[in-house]
Amino acid sequence: MRTVLFLALWIACCIPNTGHAQVKNQQNNSQLPVYQQFPTLPPFQLYLEDGSVYNKQLLHNNKPTVLIIFSVECDHCKILTEDITKKIEKFKNVNILMITPFRVDRMKEYYNEYKIGSYPNITMVSEPTRQIMYFYGLREFPGVYIYDKKRQLKHEVTAALNVENILSSL
Repeated sequence: MRTVLFLALWIACCIPNTGHAQVKNQQNNSQLPVYQQFPTLPPFQLYLEDGSVYNKQLLHNNKPTVLIIFSVECDHCKILTEDITKKIEKFKNVNILMITPFRVDRMKEYYNEYKIGSYPNITMVSEPTRQIMYFYGLREFPGVYIYDKKRQLKHEVTAALNVENILSSL
């Protein structure tokens, strides 16, 4: 009788813990930023400086992509943009997709200031719904995400954000 009672108590204690562990794991996965849950290049509708629609299918195939989420008001973003354009030859086999949550008119000023149109492998777009911010769980600018040739997330550059760290992550 004691053995049966002990076994019943042991089962009663263990079953709720197992269920709790499963719920906790599900909660942990749902707390990951969406880009980590779905590690492919996102399918957002984006807008070029002329207001036309742009999507990821227009990126050059078989090249890695450096996705930079930036603010037109961010000094760090401006420095990063200047550094990339100065060292553009190091990015000759890379798509650079710069996305801002600001409207097209604000983006266009930045686009013109940094002469982005003269760099064929840089595409600058606006995502004014700001869903891109939620997708990446971005709290500060810039956000840099490296995708491989198959458009799968390879790396997120966060520490010591500079051109050399981006290049070493490709």
